[in-house]
Amino acid sequence: MEVKIEKAATEHAKEIAAICSSGWRQTVAGKFSQDYQDKNVTKWYTPERIKQDIEIGSYTHTAIIDSKVAGVIGGKVMDSGVSRLFVLYVDEKYRYQGIGKQLLEIFTKEHKEQGATEQWVSVQDDNQRGIPFYEARGFMLREKRNGMTDTGEAFVNLQYSRSI
Repeated sequence: MEVKIEKAATEHAKEIAAICSSGWRQTVAGKFSQDYQDKNVTKWYTPERIKQDIEIGSYTHTAIIDSKVAGVIGGKVMDSGVSRLFVLYVDEKYRYQGIGKQLLEIFTKEHKEQGATEQWVSVQDDNQRGIPFYEARGFMLREKRNGMTDTGEAFVNLQYSRSI
């Protein structure tokens, strides 16, 4: 299986939207109502929104296998010089094969070249896919943030960071 890491392109928006919405729903299954999940997916993970976010640089790279998107990463270097990871999802059938690691490595390399020395990511509490992945790559829990959705559901967001 050959994995090609490429710059995110708008022609992949539909595939990216499917991967992100599926991955996010798996992350929050049993935590949030169907109503909230539907609202969130409609806000963040439609092909139209993904296209806009690719154009402004929020989605940066895709992993391509056999001409299909297998994973995506996005984020940016903030004005403070901190690398901020917004999104990292891998299609369920390609998970645990090193694709997320490859995406994070190229993303981090580019951010270091832009002057970032620290990297942050926000992870949903109890995310047993994300937390072990980030901790294995040197991210450390820095803070817990309690929040409330617009549908009145409480949540805890974990803030992780690492030096890069």
